Amino acid sequence: MSEIKLAAETRTEFGKGAARRIRRDSKVPAVVYGHGAEPVHITLPGHELLLALRTPNVLLSLDIEGKTQLAIPKAVQRDAIKGFLEHVDLLLVKRGEKVTVEVFVQTEGELAPGSFLLEHVLNTLTVEAEATHIPESVTVSIAGLEAGASIHAKDIPLPKGTTLAIDEDAVVLQVLSAQAEEPTEGEATGTEAAEA
Repeated sequence: MSEIKLAAETRTEFGKGAARRIRRDSKVPAVVYGHGAEPVHITLPGHELLLALRTPNVLLSLDIEGKTQLAIPKAVQRDAIKGFLEHVDLLLVKRGEKVTVEVFVQTEGELAPGSFLLEHVLNTLTVEAEATHIPESVTVSIAGLEAGASIHAKDIPLPKGTTLAIDEDAVVLQVLSAQAEEPTEGEATGTEAAEA
């Protein structure tokens, strides 16, 4: 996984007014914490940060007052309507350090022929991985699965150096039979209602 370098500026102004001024300058307020250090309040370039966050569990190389520190996003706040970044919490990490993160579960292959539905019980899998080698996602095959089949956390292949951080028997995916709902007694179907 590649590191994305961002230049950070420390900030001393806090509150909604200060945050609005920062965002007007196309920057995003953020806080960096971890390793027992005092949280550091910073601002980051908005556009570059937005692009970086398109990669799940991206590793950021922050230049804070001439000192380079590695961090991963822990909480991202976006405007509910417009979607722009409002605030980001970043966790400091070190090379070789293990971190617990959530990675997206992707599927490949086709279910067995028939009317089946694939239910994602979990969209993400909680894993422990080295901070500089966090997988963007994990992929599991659903080829040929039929109704009633389940895929558990332990069934999903993980990259080398990555381990499960949830119950290995947790159901991640299950295949359901797609049954057409019969109209209940007293309920007219669309055709019957039109004829009435």
